[in-house]
Amino acid sequence: MHYTLKKPEYIKKKKRIGCGTGSGHGKTSCKGHKGQKARSGAHFKPGFEGGQMPLQRRIPKRGFNNAKFREELQIINIKDIARLGIQEISPEVLYQKGLIKSQLLPIKLLANGDITTAVKVIVDEVSSSAKDKIEKAGGSVTLRS
Repeated sequence: MHYTLKKPEYIKKKKRIGCGTGSGHGKTSCKGHKGQKARSGAHFKPGFEGGQMPLQRRIPKRGFNNAKFREELQIINIKDIARLGIQEISPEVLYQKGLIKSQLLPIKLLANGDITTAVKVIVDEVSSSAKDKIEKAGGSVTLRS
């Protein structure tokens, strides 16, 4: 009787390391001869290159990174406020409508767009042109402290 079924190619035999010469990985157990990698418990930190100066230290660093002191502002434009169609706009409303990520971070109002209805806006910062546009439409801007 002849069987024609074959094992799928993606099923491979487990590498039996340290099981003697009969395993096909005998003597040094796939670790080569001596050296740190051949020892038990060998561990290297990510990016370690055997004492050679690591790539991340060889490459020149450029630019200015102000991450430690950066103040993250959430930007809102007048056109976003006009699209809402609400008379009183607070950080809670902006958060619920998905225009800002967090109520805790400062919010700045910019003058991109036009507004015709009178609205009362509560934000942390506002550009002078945005304040003028809202006041011309009959609204007011209050800075939250």
